Amino acid sequence: MSDQTQDGSTERTFENVLYSVRGPLALITINRPEKHSAISLATLDDLHGAVDEAAYDDSVRVIAITGAGGKAFAAGSDLSEVIDRDFRKALEPIVQGLADKLERTPKPTIAAIDGICMGGGLEVALGCDLRVATPQSRFATPEGKLGIIPGGGATARLPRVVGRGWGMEMMLMGEPIGAERALQIGLVTRLVESDQLMGEIQKMAEHLASFAPFVPRTMKAMVHFGMEASLAGALMFEKYAQGALVQTEDKAEGINAFLEKRTPEFKGR
Repeated sequence: MSDQTQDGSTERTFENVLYSVRGPLALITINRPEKHSAISLATLDDLHGAVDEAAYDDSVRVIAITGAGGKAFAAGSDLSEVIDRDFRKALEPIVQGLADKLERTPKPTIAAIDGICMGGGLEVALGCDLRVATPQSRFATPEGKLGIIPGGGATARLPRVVGRGWGMEMMLMGEPIGAERALQIGLVTRLVESDQLMGEIQKMAEHLASFAPFVPRTMKAMVHFGMEASLAGALMFEKYAQGALVQTEDKAEGINAFLEKRTPEFKGR
C-alpha cells in the first residue's frame, strides 16, 4: 500500500522493507534493525519487489538501498536460515539473484552504507553501481569462518571492484576493514557523515536525473559489457552506442544549451 506524504513523496511498507520515492530517487530501506538488517528469504522477496517497483516507475531515475537503524546496511544472510540450507537450495539465485537485478537494471543504483556491511549485505552492495559509506562503516566477507564461501557474487564482483589482491585479502582472511581502507581500495567512492548520508544520496540522484535519460543507462551498460568483453569488442560497442546517442534530440539540446550558456531541457528523445 502506497501513501502520498505532505512533501509530495510516496511511501510504501513491505513486511521487511520500507520503500519511498522522493523526486527522482527511490529509496529502499532494509527494515530489520533488531537483526542488523540480516537478509532473510522473506526480506529478499521484499527487496525484489521494491526494486521491480522502482524499475517500472518512470518517475524514478535512481535506485538506492540502505539499512534502517544507523548500525548496519546489512549484516549478511540470516544465519538461522542458512544453517538448514542444503545443496539444492544453495544452487538457487538467492542473494546473487538480487545483486544481478541491481546490476542489470538500466537505472543507476547506489548502496548507502551506514554501519555493518558484511557477507550477503556486502554482496548486495557490490551489485550496485555506486557505494557511499559513513566513516564508521565496516566491510567483510567472513563466510570462511563459517565453513562456507560467499554465494551472492563476492568471489566474482569483489576482485573486479577492488582488484585481485584486496579481493583475496578480504575473502581469505575474512577480517573486517574500515571505511577509510574501503575508500582507499575503491570499494566505496565517497565517505559522508551519518547525518548527511541521505542528503548526499538525494543530491547524487538529482544530479544524475539532470542528464539526458539515455546517458546514465547507456554508460552503465557500456561499463558492464566492457568489463566482460575483449578490449577491441568493448571499444567497437562503445562507438556504436555513441553513434546511437549522437542522433538523439537530447544530444542537440545538450550541446546547444552549453553553447548558449543555459540549462538543457532533456526529453528522453
